[in-house]
Amino acid sequence: MYKTLSSFIEKLDSTVSNLYQKDFLLTWEKSYGELETILTLAEALKYLRDHNISARCFDSGLAISQFRDNSTRTRFSFASAANLLGLAVQDLDEGKSQIAHGETVRETSAMISFLSDIIGIRDDMFLGEGNAYMREVGAALDEAFADGVLPQRPGIINLQCDIDHPTQSMADLLHLKTQFGSLENLKGKKIAMTWAYSPSYGKPLSVPQGIIGLMTRFGMQVDLAYPEGYGLIPEVAEQAGKQADESGGNFRIVNSMEEAFQDADIVYPKSWAPFHVMKRRTEFLRKNDHDALKGLEKECLANNARFKGWECTEEKMKLTRQGKALYLHCLPADISGVSCREGEVAATVFERYRVPLYKQAGFKPYIIAAMMLANRFENPADVLHIMAEDKVKRRM
Repeated sequence: MYKTLSSFIEKLDSTVSNLYQKDFLLTWEKSYGELETILTLAEALKYLRDHNISARCFDSGLAISQFRDNSTRTRFSFASAANLLGLAVQDLDEGKSQIAHGETVRETSAMISFLSDIIGIRDDMFLGEGNAYMREVGAALDEAFADGVLPQRPGIINLQCDIDHPTQSMADLLHLKTQFGSLENLKGKKIAMTWAYSPSYGKPLSVPQGIIGLMTRFGMQVDLAYPEGYGLIPEVAEQAGKQADESGGNFRIVNSMEEAFQDADIVYPKSWAPFHVMKRRTEFLRKNDHDALKGLEKECLANNARFKGWECTEEKMKLTRQGKALYLHCLPADISGVSCREGEVAATVFERYRVPLYKQAGFKPYIIAAMMLANRFENPADVLHIMAEDKVKRRM
């Protein structure tokens, strides 16, 4: 029963990483070994759960969740991850806090952190601000710890920002590792990260940026496809190209969904707002200019409507390798004829991949739990070893 868990422990012992007391904000800031460590820990924690063995490594402590945007999967994944490890969850509701009365980030960060171990933040609404806000919180925590205000410095996990969505992309990567057998087997595989039509606008850039920023680390052939004018943050695309060169993979940008789908092993059709639109949207949001926002929405929806052909259909799926590419989505998808009249994916395609999609989403709690554990424990392998030795059954 514990042979597989032992293999996870051995893998962790042989992997060089330095995640202890380090925030997890962008995947491309982490080494290959550190990414491997998170994946291995996530798999080990899933193994424990599947075999009804307790993974509680905390007997007290808080995991603070701060969602500055709506969420279903990530919100519940964060709560599930904290509960799995034995941490209680407390939401920071800005509307019910003193933040609305002018309390500073510096003060709020210290006040919520006295007995906290992890702070998870989702802040993806304002381009140029979400990741910067997380780093501002981190700096405030550093200061409070150095001043002796905090007995320990909580770790920060990026639950989605304007630049990256690391818990999503890492969950996607673990799904691919499971589907294809190993990280080594991903080398040379083609993934098409493509824009897709949506009857809404303003969707963040962080998912496509997260995918190209992570999958190029593993020797994959990454195609980023979008209609002209729907580009991502230029620096992220540039980073993806550098990483592809270093890993022996390939990264290219095309303006055809069909070209990206051709011979693809994996497809990821997902709508997002153009970089230049998100910049304007952020400007209007800062000014609280509702009229300008309404005008921008009308303009963008009209532009989106020019590209309704950017839909993941049965015909496009036939272009993929042997017509059997794995379909990915971060969910919720805009399903044509189901959640909207016309959208990102045909209903028949989505339904055929519905179960694998739900399994893809199911890896996220374990990824988040792995990030928590790696942040708080200097040697995660030792923690797993104790769990294996104690063999404490979960109470159901």
